[in-house]
Amino acid sequence: MLTEPVAPSIDVALAEIIEPSSLMPAVGENPWPTLVALWLDSGFAAKTREAYGRGVAEWTRACAGWDVHPLAARRQHLDRWARELESAGQASTTIARKLSSVASVYSYAADEGVIAASPAARVRRPKTTDRHQAPGMSLDEARAFLAAAAADGPRTEALMGLLLRNGLRVSEAIGLDVADLDTERGHRIIRMVGKGAKAAVIVLAPATGHALDVYLDGRADGPLFATSTGRRLDRPAVWRKVRQLGQLAGLPQTRLSPHSMRATAITLLLDAGASLRDAQDFARHADPRTTRGYDRARGNLDRHGTYALSAFLGE
Repeated sequence: MLTEPVAPSIDVALAEIIEPSSLMPAVGENPWPTLVALWLDSGFAAKTREAYGRGVAEWTRACAGWDVHPLAARRQHLDRWARELESAGQASTTIARKLSSVASVYSYAADEGVIAASPAARVRRPKTTDRHQAPGMSLDEARAFLAAAAADGPRTEALMGLLLRNGLRVSEAIGLDVADLDTERGHRIIRMVGKGAKAAVIVLAPATGHALDVYLDGRADGPLFATSTGRRLDRPAVWRKVRQLGQLAGLPQTRLSPHSMRATAITLLLDAGASLRDAQDFARHADPRTTRGYDRARGNLDRHGTYALSAFLGE
């Protein structure tokens, strides 16, 4: 166990932790980057590894700001971090997920004998609910957003179509390749591997398929969504585009994000009359309680049980 706290560099937090393959062997008394790399490579699915890596990178940057080495951190540091995340307005589910990622890497460190005990073992996690918290859009707002996306160009129209009409996660959409496009029994589809390394078949809406055809213009390989230099479109670029389109569409939400597209897709599908089971299949939720969180988040009072009971009572 380290006795002299040595703050890691922010470069390590941002680059080396997220890209463990680029790590060199540990030097001196800073085994943290190599430890995190080994933990990330210990069996997580690709998307989970990316999300966990971001959480631990954020924790590492917080430690650097306090001049505390992550392996010398104590419970009070994690409690302080959680309170800072709350003060920044982050959702309880997001904070809980970040704390879980940090707790996981510390458990790994303890198992490997790098530290005597995990400082995250008794950290208080924020109470979470199954009520979805990402801001979605109403039907009229979704239509205005899609119109703004179409006006921006075929690449934007196709990308936002996948996010809004299919409810894809942003990491899933930007991870697609042209080779993932296919047809099956007359349907335009995408074959992909989603969250939890689960294979999925995504049916394309005609408008999305047409936008893809115009955008690709015969291109048959490479990333499905690429930059002008041919590189894969990244997450920050999608965030910026979503915010830009929200402004162009005149939407009032100030926290509109790529995940808002997914929230909108699921809630509007439920509003369209789809069963909870069909919405769960559409969203590819393993647990129906996750889908019910979106259902309750609509704030839909029209079908509250009191109306059905009053009608049954003849009132």
